[in-house]
Amino acid sequence: MLNEFKTFIARGNVMDLAVGVIIGAAFSKIVDSVVNDLIMPIVGAVFGGFDFANYFLPLSSKVTAVSLAAAREQGAVFAYGNFLTVVINFVILAWIIFLMVKGVNKLRSSVERQKVEEKKEPAPPPEDVRLLMEIRDLLKTAGTDRV
Repeated sequence: MLNEFKTFIARGNVMDLAVGVIIGAAFSKIVDSVVNDLIMPIVGAVFGGFDFANYFLPLSSKVTAVSLAAAREQGAVFAYGNFLTVVINFVILAWIIFLMVKGVNKLRSSVERQKVEEKKEPAPPPEDVRLLMEIRDLLKTAGTDRV
């Protein structure tokens, strides 16, 4: 069982996946910062100058707080602002991943196209050039026969 596990871990796909997950987690923090620190303040300003993440509807009459954290301590809330922040975060992350995959596919297809062009055999020479090459070769062999 240990040998099977070693074989499983040693496969390239598993290591690629591990690297992807680690980079994805780090990249997610960058996107979170872009959304929370750059985009959402602008969206909040457009919608009245409030922190967008603090938009919520109280589900209990006991909730009187203004901030989401304080409201959650008082009772149940419907935190739609926080949800919208997460949705925008997801859309940005999905868009960036789409652009990255599109770029990689474009690069991959150009490399494959280049390999196909390299593998192609050169076009045969035109008939007149082929005949001149045959004449040249015959003259060379005729010249060596005399010596």
